Amino acid sequence: MRLKDRMTLRKWVALGAVVILTMAGCQSSKQETPPPAPTAQVSVVTIAPRAIMLTTELPGRTSAYRTAEIRPQVNGLVQKRLFTEGADVKAGQVLYQIDPAPFQAALRNAEAALARSKANLPAVQFRVARYEELLADKAVSQQDYDDAAAALHQAEADIQCGQATVETARINLAYTRITAPISGRIGRSSVTEGAIVTAYQPQALATIQQLDPIYVDVPQSATELLRLKQRLAEGQINRKDASHETVSLTMPDGTAYPREGTLQFQEVTVDPTTGSVTLRVVFPNPEGSLLPGMFVQTLIKEGVNKAAILVPQQGVSRDRKGNPTALIVDAENKTALRMLTVDRTVGDQWLVSDGLASGDRVIVEGLKMLRPGTTVEAVPFRANGVQTAHTNQPAGGSN
Repeated sequence: MRLKDRMTLRKWVALGAVVILTMAGCQSSKQETPPPAPTAQVSVVTIAPRAIMLTTELPGRTSAYRTAEIRPQVNGLVQKRLFTEGADVKAGQVLYQIDPAPFQAALRNAEAALARSKANLPAVQFRVARYEELLADKAVSQQDYDDAAAALHQAEADIQCGQATVETARINLAYTRITAPISGRIGRSSVTEGAIVTAYQPQALATIQQLDPIYVDVPQSATELLRLKQRLAEGQINRKDASHETVSLTMPDGTAYPREGTLQFQEVTVDPTTGSVTLRVVFPNPEGSLLPGMFVQTLIKEGVNKAAILVPQQGVSRDRKGNPTALIVDAENKTALRMLTVDRTVGDQWLVSDGLASGDRVIVEGLKMLRPGTTVEAVPFRANGVQTAHTNQPAGGSN
């Protein structure tokens, strides 16, 4: 092979090697550069303050609207019991009959003594009138007249005493019929026919309780009461609407009581043993479903928060110190951490008092392995398959 041909071949070999090395370098460079990561997609709710009714669930205990303990007012023997235990009785209904014979005799005796006193009165009056005429003519002494006048006053006093004795005997006779002072449901009887009872004895013969309406006594923490007053003073909640005085009730078996009660009053003294104040609520009870001594749950309305910020509970996390936090998506579609102050739960949402503002987009789904400063793609949160762009969903009760 000629020299010229050999040089040309070498040039082509060198050029091919350069091309191969260049292609290998490009391929290696492409393999070393990773592809860009896809943008994470998160579901958000946009904060929109709205008005909600704030409520508090507190335990309570029922008590009778009125209670009357039946006791005898005279001594005697019980002849009859005139009611059925556990039945409803009316005011004035006779419950027990005490043997009236001794009291009838005492009344007749008092009436006879009164009649005797009245029979003596005319003779004494005539004597005083005659002595008064004779005294003018000096026919009787002043002492005789004074004695006659004193006898008249004595006779009049005897009549008044007799009248009082008759009245007392009549009252005692009436007390032999023990009647119901109030209408309501009467409990069991502590005595039967033939029992000896004494006036105003410590043991009640029976007890009547008025159950319609009925009281529910609810203890509320004094601390929470002061907090509520502070919120009212600061204008955070509004109680101008009279509907806040209505109270709902849940029965011991968990069912809702069909009627609402009315907040009647708040105790003025704090119980030193529990640090609570008692609220008394009155509930209508026409069917008698509520009985004294039941433990129930009440839902008391505190007032209206006109600018409440609600966040789904899954959108709120806790840091290592237990402080509530939330991740939001800012205007640049980057995540940012917010420290929150939460008040209470409202249904399945948190009521946030500080840390969020109207228009903030709070992440509620896609939070796993998400850090502040990450660029994300925000889509509206879908609750139960329904798109939710705002938090103004109907809220149930609040605790």
